[in-house]
Amino acid sequence: MPRSRGLTNHSRMAAMARYVLAATLARGANSGAAIGLLLLATETIRGPHAIAIGGLLAAGLTAPHALGPWVARHLDKSRDGRLFLAASFVGYGVALAAAGLAVGRVGIPVVLLLVVVAGACGPLLTGGLSSRVAGIAGPGEREQRRAEGWDSVSYGLSGTLGPAAVAGFAAVTSALAAVLALAAAAVLAAAITLTLPREASRERREVVSVREVLRLLVRHGPLRRVNVGTLATSFSLGGMPVVAVVLAGHLTDQAGAGATLVAAFGVGSLAGSLAVTAFPLHGSPDILTTRHVALLGVAAALCALAPNYPLALVAFALVGVANAPFVTATFAARSTYAPPDARAQVFVSMSSLKVATAAAGSALTGVATFLGPRGLPAATAIVVLLGALTCVVDRRLEAKPT
Repeated sequence: MPRSRGLTNHSRMAAMARYVLAATLARGANSGAAIGLLLLATETIRGPHAIAIGGLLAAGLTAPHALGPWVARHLDKSRDGRLFLAASFVGYGVALAAAGLAVGRVGIPVVLLLVVVAGACGPLLTGGLSSRVAGIAGPGEREQRRAEGWDSVSYGLSGTLGPAAVAGFAAVTSALAAVLALAAAAVLAAAITLTLPREASRERREVVSVREVLRLLVRHGPLRRVNVGTLATSFSLGGMPVVAVVLAGHLTDQAGAGATLVAAFGVGSLAGSLAVTAFPLHGSPDILTTRHVALLGVAAALCALAPNYPLALVAFALVGVANAPFVTATFAARSTYAPPDARAQVFVSMSSLKVATAAAGSALTGVATFLGPRGLPAATAIVVLLGALTCVVDRRLEAKPT
């Protein structure tokens, strides 16, 4: 595993703090951009198709994540990953700002092209950046797990602050100002990324192909199980906003009650991430991931059993708390099991699959609302628990002598 040489504990801590700041800014821009573009379209474009156009732009930002493995290959090949990441963050910010300024001024195809360019940089803001954590953390398992916990914190912060910043800017000024602020955050993240320590002994070299990496995710037992657990949970969590709206409508007539349930999940996730940094996980990342998939499934089942709205809030918060150590365990698994010459590709490939599966989960959950306010959250919990069961069975089959 590549490490940055000559770093004292103090310098590692300072570098990790800069990493969390850069990651929060970059990922906050990414998490808020879709809703920012949607608001901008409805604010700028007149006519009945404004919302549809906004949805198209949001999809254009997400769809390019499928290119993540190919983009990440260049990160693995780069001599100095900081430069490649910083350039990608600047590209994201410039393309997003240009798209925002273009809405209502030029044709939608041009705006969509700019959004797609930003979206193609998106995987590097998530999995690409996470692949650099191992080079900042200390050599011990505890230091690695704590650093991965801080990475999880950055996801929790960005997932909360990004949309909140959009809402705040849109309310006080305009949706365009919100989009431009997100673009500026991505550029600032690029500047901070350049201050991170450079990984030692990174000569430009040939790396494994994308096809070989995808084959590795299927054939390598621990990575296969982590991927199965990730896909099961992302499918279910992608549909949680729909579950929240349906369940809240059944339990209360308060306006915005569904959004409050989603917020409770975010608060729980952030609290869980902070707990994981204070008390780092230890043990096999393979087993840890399966264990936390199961715990997340149990927490999701509590949502189906909540008899009233206050307890539903608690249940959604517990899902968030359970999600944090699961995410940290998956980071640990990627760092531990990914080959050094394909680290970024493994991180980004799994992140890209996660994004795609979450989108599918959101769509299918919307179709499955006929299951009702109890059946819908129960179904999401069953999917997660089946993912955990699949991992357990797979591990036992792999352990059997042939």
